[in-house]
Formats: sequence, structure tokens, C-alpha cells
Amino acid sequence: MSNLLIAFLTGLTTGGLSCLAVQGGLLASSVAQEIENEYRPRPGHGKAKAKANAAPPPGSAIPILLFLGSKVAAYTILGLFLGWLGSMLQLTPGMQAVLFIGIGIFMLGNALRMFDVHPIFRHFAITPPRFLTRFIRRTAKNGEAYATPLFLGALTVLIPCGVTQAMMAVAMGTGDPLQAAAIMFAFTLGTSPVFFTVAYLATQLGARLERWFLRATAFVILVLGVFSINSGLTLAGSPLAFGNWSSAGVPSAPLPAASELTLTARNDGYYPGVLYAKAGVPVRLTLVTEDDRSCSRAFVIPSLNIHQLLPQTGTVLIELPPQPAGKTIPFSCSMGMYTGRIIFED
Repeated sequence: MSNLLIAFLTGLTTGGLSCLAVQGGLLASSVAQEIENEYRPRPGHGKAKAKANAAPPPGSAIPILLFLGSKVAAYTILGLFLGWLGSMLQLTPGMQAVLFIGIGIFMLGNALRMFDVHPIFRHFAITPPRFLTRFIRRTAKNGEAYATPLFLGALTVLIPCGVTQAMMAVAMGTGDPLQAAAIMFAFTLGTSPVFFTVAYLATQLGARLERWFLRATAFVILVLGVFSINSGLTLAGSPLAFGNWSSAGVPSAPLPAASELTLTARNDGYYPGVLYAKAGVPVRLTLVTEDDRSCSRAFVIPSLNIHQLLPQTGTVLIELPPQPAGKTIPFSCSMGMYTGRIIFED
């Protein structure tokens, strides 16, 4: 349940902004046809219609809702496929790390493209093939008013934004089709309020406000790209990850280092965050969960190539090989969101 809440909140905040910047064109095409049909001047009513054009048409909410409903359905189906693919591929922590870092780099490039930093970053934009773009335009012009937004909403799976790609990686990492579908459903549903609000008020946005909105979105994508790269570095066990920067400043163990350790995985992370183990001998690490529904169930020790999916409630024992004194081994969840470390001492 915690993972679904996180996915929903991500869509409700940052996901909605970044996806709107990428997929807003398809949504605009959906609404444009309905507005045109609603306000096309009829013989003898040209002046009345011209006055009506001063405000957004009441019926413009219908194509927006159809577009968003179709989008939610399409991404839920995509989640099923990603979960199945993840179960077949059995992604290792290293593969997940590469995936997160790659997504983060793309998000950084996309943000710099939106900031107009350099023409080279135009390659970070994902756009449909030209033949598909032409087909979309023909559909928007000649298609039925309600069929067009349904069709275009489903097409958004072909141009996912950076945040959506990160969520797709999380869904694939679950290795469970139903759980992955639920994550994509929650995330896409979370993006819908932002899409609806901005699309409905789009006719009232001036050029200056629109430019500010795009720059704010670019900044959000930039920040999310940094965090995505950091998640990848955390999964890779890199000392460059934010959570590992303070490893050298950790004080000595308040109690003697032990060969028997207990770590509790909760919905909000791991407790204690720092464990002190005896160096030079095998260490038994007991992982305890009690009604844990968050990412902390997917326990990862990158440097030892340990990836253990914990039960919702239960106990799991992991044997750690002997390590030299002074060695620090970071651990985290599979998303690199919850972290901790084991310090080996004499």
C-alpha cells in the first residue's frame, strides 16, 4: 500500500508537471477538435459565436476526461506487461542501477533542452515517428469528437516523460504483473488532476505564464534526474551516492561489534540505520518485518550481490562473509530510497 501511495503522490506532484510538458501536445489535439465543433460559427450566428469564444467551452471537460481515462487504462495494461517482463528478466541490483542512472541522465538532458542550454540537447526529446504524427493530425481533424481523445490518450504510452520512465523501471523491478499494474495505475491516476486543471485553463494562459510554467517544469525534471542518478549510484554501492558521503564520519560503535545483527525493515526505512559488525568472522544478519508493505521489503547489499525480497511479516537470515576491519558496506531498498550501512570493526 505504501508503494502505491508513493506512486500516486509522485504523479500528483512532479509526475503531472513533467508528463504534461511531454504529452501536452496530444492532449491539446484532443481538446482542440471538441472546441472547434462546439464553437464553429453557424449560418446567421457568427457574432453570437464570436462572443462565446471569449470563454472556454463547458463541454471541453469531456474530451479531457476521455483522454485521461484512456491514458490511465493504457498505462495500467503497460504495467502488466512490465511486471511480466521483470519476472522473466529477474533484474539484478546492478541492472536496476544502470536503468536508474540511464533514466536520470535522460531526464537531465530533457531539462537542459527545455532550458534551451545547447542545441545538442534537442536529441533528448521523445517524439512519435513522423508517420504517426501525420496519422494523429488526420485523426484529430476528421475523427469523431469522442473517438479522438480516447485514441490519443492511449498513444501517450509511446512518449513517456522522464518521471514516467522512472516509474516504469520501478514497476518492472517488482517482477509481479499485478503489482506493477497497480503502481502504474496509481501513478497515472495521480498525474490526472494536473493534466485536467492545466488543460481546462489552457485557453486563459498567457504567453508569459506559459513560459514560466515550462521553466518550472524543467527545474522539477532536473531535480528528479539528479535523484534518479543518486538512486542508481546507491544501488551500485557507489561512494558517490548522497547517503554514503557521511560514511567516513560515523563514530565508533557505542557497543562492541557483534557477529549476530538484527535489522528491522519498516514502511519508512531500516532500523537501526547503522550496524556494527565484528571484522574477520562470518556475520549473521537477521532481517525482521512486521506488516511491511513498502520498498524496504526489497533488501539489497550491492557490494555482496545480495538481493532479498522479504516477507510482509516474518524473519529472514542472511549470512555475510568475513570483512576486514574498517570496511563499510551500504545497503538499501531496490529503489535506492531507504538506505543504511554495516561497519566492520575489531
